[in-house]
Amino acid sequence: MHLSRRDLLASATLAAAPTAPTAPTVPKAPRRPERPRTGFERLAADGYALLDGRKVGIVTNPTGITRDARHIVDVLHADPRVRLTAVFGPEHGFRGTAQAGGSEGRSDDPATGLPVYDTYLKSGRPLADVFAASGVDTVVFDIQDVGARFYTYIWTLYDCMEAAGLAGKRFVVLDRPNPVTGRAALGPVLHEEFATFVGRKPIAQAHGMTVAELALLFNGEFLTSPVPLETVRMSGWRRDRFHDDSGLPWVPPSPNMPTADTALVYSGTCMFEGTNLSEGRGTTRPFELLGAEGVDGRWAAAANGLGLPGVRFREAYFAPTFSKFQGRTVGGVQVHVTDRDAYDPVRTGIALLVTARKAWDGFAWRPDDWIDKLTGSARVRTMIDAGADTDEVTGAWQEELAAFRRIRKEYLLYE
Repeated sequence: MHLSRRDLLASATLAAAPTAPTAPTVPKAPRRPERPRTGFERLAADGYALLDGRKVGIVTNPTGITRDARHIVDVLHADPRVRLTAVFGPEHGFRGTAQAGGSEGRSDDPATGLPVYDTYLKSGRPLADVFAASGVDTVVFDIQDVGARFYTYIWTLYDCMEAAGLAGKRFVVLDRPNPVTGRAALGPVLHEEFATFVGRKPIAQAHGMTVAELALLFNGEFLTSPVPLETVRMSGWRRDRFHDDSGLPWVPPSPNMPTADTALVYSGTCMFEGTNLSEGRGTTRPFELLGAEGVDGRWAAAANGLGLPGVRFREAYFAPTFSKFQGRTVGGVQVHVTDRDAYDPVRTGIALLVTARKAWDGFAWRPDDWIDKLTGSARVRTMIDAGADTDEVTGAWQEELAAFRRIRKEYLLYE
């Protein structure tokens, strides 16, 4: 085939033409995890069918809110499909104004006019009498827990379940996320001879459960007469999720639980309530700041020297505005969680107790042995006094923890 000069030039031009640029590959954005829907959200989406025709009372506090930060008492009261007739307030009160060890007493809610009954320090027949006097036939529970055995709201749940059974009332638990995940149970298990309101029954110090799961556990294992119980579980929640994955507003469940970061450390550092050191009450970082007069940088150095996973300790100085060392400058540490997936709050708390005792000669337990109530036995106190290290103390409870984990597994609702 004969090609003309024009054909040759055209062929050469085509051969030299630049290749059209390939569009760059844009990486796909990571899929945002599904936002969990709380038990209340699912109850509402179902038109409150579970409460249809019932005279309802609700055990709640400021954490009982919707995703758009409305309180569920206000929402339920305004909805003609629900006959809400009473509110029951726990420790710190329905509106959350009371400090630790206090409540708001009996009142009428100014926003709704509903009677508000005080449940704090009531259990058994006296609490059953409160439910009977209120006239409700269904008791609903919706409070945000923080995952620690000594946080009293789960024992309010237990006491209210027991009392509802005695009073012949139906009990409904609306579930919420465990803000520090539900991956594992950690720490010592309560010995029943040490039972108090900071631990009624033998569960682990960091239980790794939601309130609905705990309600099922209480009903199945501990209540002498199980209550007629219904749980409204969440959708979209996974056990490895922290609070910031939930998309829910953080409302302080109590005055000294200001942030979700507080909840992350609480199941370990709350043990300092059982010592003569400040656990940070009266500061803006309770349970993250720990200290006492006479403590210096040796404590932070000793704690950092252990190489605990997921956490570092900063030498810190602070002056609590109330509680221990009110208005006095103390030295100590601030706990900084650097990897919350690797962090073990209970082991860290034990390590801090062990190093505090060695680094400061003024260390002492509270004279009422409150540490025994918090940890569930005398073991932590007596072992540390005998010079045990962190591994020895934490190793001593592994058998009972394994037994609790086996029981716990039967009541878990989520993957």
